[in-house]
Order: sequence, then C-alpha cells, then structure tokens
Amino acid sequence: MGCGYKLWKRVSFKGIRDRVNSLVIGTQVFSLSCQLQGQFHLNEMHKTGDVVLGGLFQVHFFSSVPDLSFTSQPQQPTCHGMYVLGFKLAQTMAFAIDEINRNSNLLPNVTLGYILYDNCFELGIGFRGALSLASGQEDQIVVDDTCVGNPPVVGIVGDPSSTISIAISNVLGLYRVPMVSYYATCSCLSDRQKYPSFFRTIPSDAFQVRAMIQILKHFGWTWAGLLVSNNDYGLHAARSFQSELSVSGEGCLAYTEVLPWDKDTVELRRIVDVMKTSTARVVIVFEDPSRMMHLMDEVVRQNVTGLQWIASEAWTESAVLQTPHFMPYLGGTLGITIRRGEIPGLREFLLQIHPDLHHNTLAGWLEGGGALCTGKEDLGNVDNEYLDISNLRPEYNVYKAVYALAYSLDDLLRCKPGSGPFSGNSCASLQSLEPWQLVYYMERVNFTTPFGDQVSFDENGDIVPIYDVINALWLPDGSTKIQKVGEVKRTALKGEELILDEGKIFWNFESKQPPRSVCSESCPPGTHMVRRKREPECCFDCIPCSEGKITNKSSSCPEDFWSNPQRDYCVPKKTEFLSYHDPLGICLTATSLLGTFICAVVLGIFICHRRTPIVRASNSELSFQLLMSLKLCFLCSLLFIGRPRMWTCQMRHAAFGISFVLCVSCILVKTMVVLAVFKASKPGGGASMKWFGAMQQRGTVLFLTSIQAAICTTWLVSSSPTPHKNTQYHNDKIVYECAVGSTVGFAVLLGYIGILAFLSFLIAFLVRNLPDSFNEAKLITFSMLIFCAVWVAFVPAYVSSPGNLADAVEVFAILASSFGLLITLFGPKCYIILLRPEMNTKKAVMGRGITHIY
Repeated sequence: MGCGYKLWKRVSFKGIRDRVNSLVIGTQVFSLSCQLQGQFHLNEMHKTGDVVLGGLFQVHFFSSVPDLSFTSQPQQPTCHGMYVLGFKLAQTMAFAIDEINRNSNLLPNVTLGYILYDNCFELGIGFRGALSLASGQEDQIVVDDTCVGNPPVVGIVGDPSSTISIAISNVLGLYRVPMVSYYATCSCLSDRQKYPSFFRTIPSDAFQVRAMIQILKHFGWTWAGLLVSNNDYGLHAARSFQSELSVSGEGCLAYTEVLPWDKDTVELRRIVDVMKTSTARVVIVFEDPSRMMHLMDEVVRQNVTGLQWIASEAWTESAVLQTPHFMPYLGGTLGITIRRGEIPGLREFLLQIHPDLHHNTLAGWLEGGGALCTGKEDLGNVDNEYLDISNLRPEYNVYKAVYALAYSLDDLLRCKPGSGPFSGNSCASLQSLEPWQLVYYMERVNFTTPFGDQVSFDENGDIVPIYDVINALWLPDGSTKIQKVGEVKRTALKGEELILDEGKIFWNFESKQPPRSVCSESCPPGTHMVRRKREPECCFDCIPCSEGKITNKSSSCPEDFWSNPQRDYCVPKKTEFLSYHDPLGICLTATSLLGTFICAVVLGIFICHRRTPIVRASNSELSFQLLMSLKLCFLCSLLFIGRPRMWTCQMRHAAFGISFVLCVSCILVKTMVVLAVFKASKPGGGASMKWFGAMQQRGTVLFLTSIQAAICTTWLVSSSPTPHKNTQYHNDKIVYECAVGSTVGFAVLLGYIGILAFLSFLIAFLVRNLPDSFNEAKLITFSMLIFCAVWVAFVPAYVSSPGNLADAVEVFAILASSFGLLITLFGPKCYIILLRPEMNTKKAVMGRGITHIY
C-alpha cells in the first residue's frame, strides 16, 4: 500500500483531492500531483514517528456553527467550553505512546507517533478529524511511480461518542481501518457486519443495561423512569432497556422521555413535570454531562427532591455535576462506571504541560476578571480534576486502547516469513501495510496491563465486560465524594454477577434507607393481583383469592392441597371414601357380616337336618351351593368398603360378578329341575330326568359361572379398574373411588347376571301353578322378582350418586338382593325345620297340608 489508503491511489476519489495536475497518455506517465480541496482547521496535538496512531477526543464541550448562507466562503466551526477530562484523556494517549517508545520489549526499533484531534462533541467536527487522520493534511502531494509508504495513521483511538463512532465506522470501516473506542457504548456497534473494524475497551450498553436491571432487582425497585439522550447512545439504550425488562420481567418503566438536544426550556419543563407527578421514585438517565446540566437546572428550579438517580457511565463521575448547586438533588446517586485502573507515571507526565504565551488571550477572559498566564506556572500545587489520578477510569480505557494497537503492531512485526497468516503464509510489513492486516491481529490480541487486567476482544470487538458501581456522597461541609460500593462483572461460571456493599451506600433521604419504588405494593396474603387496563404489568389491584388459590400471585394449590380459610397457605385436602370408621360404613359392614352369619347358621341347620324330607325335597346339594354362594355375596360387599387400592378395585367387581352368577345359576338349575321333575311325574316323561342328574346339575352351574369368570378376566386384562382421586365433586375434598376402566365390561357383567336372573324368573313363573309338592317354584318366582327389582333400581341410583355414595349404593344393592334371596328361599324351610317339625315329614311334604306355607 502506498501514500496512504487506497483512496489515494485512485484519481476518481474526489472528496479529498482537488484536481489532477498531470495526465497519463498511452504509456507515458507525466508528473502527477494532487492538492487538497480544503483544509480543516482542527484543534490538534501531534508527534512524529515511524508509525502514527490517530486519536479523537472531546476537549471542548460546545461548538459554534458558522453562517451557511454561502454568499461568502464558509468559515470553520469553532469550539469553546474547555472539557478538562477530555484534555486529560488526550494527554493519557500521549503518555501511553511515550511509555511504549521507552519500552525496548514492545515495538523495538519502531517509534510511535500520534495525531490527536478535538471533536468538540460535534458530529461534523469529529468526522472532519477522522477524514484528516485517514488522508492527511498535506497541502500538496506528488506521487511517484512506486507510491510506497505508511498510511497517515494505522489505527484510531476513539471516538468517545457512539453517534460519531457510528458515522466514522460506516466510512472507515469500508477500508477496514481499525478504530478502538474508549467510551462509545452503543450496543449497535457490536454488529460485526456493519462495523467490521470497530473495537472498544468499554463494555457495550447491552451489558450496562443488564447491570442496571440487576441493581433494580436487588433493591426491589420495579417502577422506574427512564430519560435518554436524543442520539444513538440514548435511543439504543432505551430500546435495550425496554427489551431486557420485558424479557426478565423484573420491573416496568413508568415513563420514557427523550431529552432535548439543546436547552429547550419548554420541553425540559414538561419532562420534569412528568417526573414530579409520577409515583416512580427511581430515575435512570443515559445522557452526557453537558446536557445533563440542562436537565438539572430545571430540576433545581422546580425543587424536585426525593428521587433516587441511577447514572449511566457517561455522567456518573462528571465533575461539572458535582457542585453545591446540584448535589442536594444528586446526592446518593448510584452509577455504573468504567472499571478503575492505575497508570504509574501519568501524573508526572501531566505536570509537564505549560501555558502557551501566544494563545492565552481568550475572548472574554480578561473582561471576566481572568489573568494572563506567564508560562511559568507550577501545576504541582494545583488540586483539580486534571491532576487527580486516584480515580482513573476513562483514562484507563484510553491506556488499554493504545496498548491494544501497539501489541497488535508488535505481533504483526514479529511474524516470521513463511509462517504468516496471510496468502501464501506471508507476513505483513510496515512498508506495505494494509489496514485489514492490522485488524487480523487486533482480533487476536491478548495482553495484561501493569494493573493486572487481561485485555482481549470477543468476536464482536467487545472487551470482557466489567463495571464498577459507585455512589455519590454529599458531605456536610458541602464537598462531594465518589466511592465504589460494588461491581458488576461477567464470569464463565456465574454469568453476570452483581456484588454490592450496602453498608457503604449513602442514601439521600431522611430515613437513610433505600426508597420504595413500586407502582403497586405486593398483594397481602389471601389476595391476588389483577392487572389494570392500559397500564404496565407492574400496576395492579389486589382482590381476595378464590377458594383453592393463595398468595399475591393467586397461584393454585397443588392437586392434593387446598387453601386455608385465610387464603395464605395450602393445606392438604380432606379425603373421602366409604370408610370402616364412618357410620354408613359401619352399618354396611355390620349388615354384611350379619348376612354372612345367617347364611352360616342356615347352612348349619340344613346340614344337621339334611336327612329330613324338607331338605331333601329342596335339592340339598344345590341348596348347599346356593348358601355358599350367598355367603360369598355378603362377603364381597366388604371389598367396596375402605380406601380403594389396586387389588381391591380389581377384586370387588370380579368377586361380585362371579358370586352372584354362581348364586343365580344355582337358582336357575333348581328351577329347571323342578320343571323336569314335574314332567317326569307324567306318563311318558321319565326320560326328562336323565338330563338333570347330579352331574349335569353341577356341570351346568360350573359352565354358567365360568362364562362370568371369562368376562371378568377379559375386563381385567383389557381395561382394569384402578384407584382414582376424584376432585370434580368437591373442590376442597379428594374422593377416592375405583374407576371402572371399561364401562362396557361392567355393563356386560351386570347384563349377564340380569339374563340369568330373568331366565330363572321366567321359568319359575311358568311353573308357579304346579301341584303343591312342587310349590318351591313360587318362592323362586318371588325371590327373582325381588332380585330384579333391586338391580333395576340400582342402575339409575348408581349413576346419579356422587363419590363414595356410589359405592354405598352398590353395597346396599348387593346386601338387599342377597337378603331377599336368603329370606324368600330359606326362610319358610327354616320355619318348618325349627318351629313346625311335624310338617317336616314325607307325608306332609307330598301332601296338600302345607300349601299355605309355600
């Protein structure tokens, strides 16, 4: 690369050069020279060197824009309002370069120089400075054939302003000129596609915003106001703040106001009125010190007190705001600020400056009572911001930026030919240095400062983020002290971490405690919040929680819990099932055991009198089977009582279904035997009894029962009943019940019992008028009538009964039908056996004397 950047090689670049003073005709080259169309009159500091670094600093606060009527040659803008810190930053860069030149281990045999320009905090002036650094300020340049040499500057330290940095990077980024800003924090500058050669030694606003949100969260401030500057720095910060708050849900913004660019009194008065009327006690401000003064003038005029200020790094430590005029209002401010560092030897370097005798007649200075400088003043006895090295923050960033460029150049010059990173393993050299080659080394630079901080850049050109949290103390004697009270940093293990020493924080309130800043106070126990329409989510009303919900968030209790009467915590829900300890459960259990006992007694009676005619006439074997099955029917009802378990849910319906089918099968076979005996008593009907011998009777009962067993097995395998916690009946209770699993299976089980019962009833009804010796058919008819009536009534009662009442209904149906069968079938026989033994004879049974019994 020769004579600066590529733009110097092309005649077509007309923005900088005026005209071509010679022509190229054919192969003959004539003298070629180019001339600046105009020079920028900029405040500058410079020092020659083998390699030159550029710098942009805000040495003045304000600029005066000349008349632009274009009736005469436009005048250059002028700057005024000395910004001491900006000048100190420029001197820090000069010191760092001087220190590097004295270091034999860094850039040996290479002398660094510098050209530093004042941007006057004005985009146009800053841009003029950047173009001057990129193209030089020579009046006329004569270009030879080789056109080799270094560019005017190999890299730029600056600009401190995000807006100016964006504008400059948009142009110089096209040529990959490395820029290292020490103060531009806009998160937009992390976009590597737009700003490929931009680096910075200060964390971006994205991290600063998250740091502020952590402070808000730490003190429970969920309601805050946000004031931002009307430039890229402020507007991007506002968008980032709103986005981060929305994602984190840690708070809300009561208002967001954009501060005017100039001192617009009307707009400032409106903004301060918003601050006064808002219930937010915390105000976050992203603004530079000069325009912050305009806001504070209005705050003082309206005497707005009781606010907790949170400052961005731009004005946190600004001396122009730390005055007795402002500190009654700004005292106690919490600020995010650049990490403090130490630079040995800086103060001695700063003491080397002396006033210029030829440029100390500033307009208005003498009229205002100022004195002329002699050039012999001793700054060592002066105590001001310029010489204060106890709190080096932006200065430390400048120091790191200069060293980042120097170490990158050093790495570039130490490249060994044949092992370089560029095409063909080549290395770069100062004689043909391209700016993108230095960017390559900037992306990989890694060094440690004398203060012990490691400096490197991530893939976006950002430095490892760390901020100090400071607090402004307003002391009784009227002086101000800025003290560090914590830090916010990002680590690989813990992520973003806030560390605060609350005991050191000064609160500018009568209570000396942190203020409360919420839109709505947390809801008391037993209430929950309801969002107010068209207001931020932090604003809500508190209304009593409904049953089953608790706390200020009205969160529902866990499934097995319910809110207590005060709605402030959850208690276990009451459980409900047909228990052995409930009165109903006790009655049903007693009834079931009573029925079982009666069956056992009747069975004992029948066994003792098994030789008597009445027992023999009623088919003693089937009677014994029937009594045993009735005993099982009574006992199976106990499976419906007690807390449902998996095994009880599976057994209860299977035991119920099989027991009742066994019972009804016995009755059905007994009825068929009665019919067969009647037919056998008629002439020619003897053959009918051979189909109803003892073996056939047992086989029929077993076959009919096995069908029900198959139905139950299929049901249990395909869709088994399971325990179920039902909360639909009562919100504050858990009803334990058995879910049937398959309604079809349950219906088939009941339907099969119903079919057998109906067949028994039908046959018994048809033979009810047989001769007296066969009048047991009437008892079977009556018993089946009772049985069917109970179970027909059971279905609607079971379906409509909630919870444990459904189990009680089923148990009642089992007991009622069992007692009905027991009493109607065996009651008359026991009466004869025990109370009318004279009727228990063959003659009586075969005769007509006991017709009234049956």
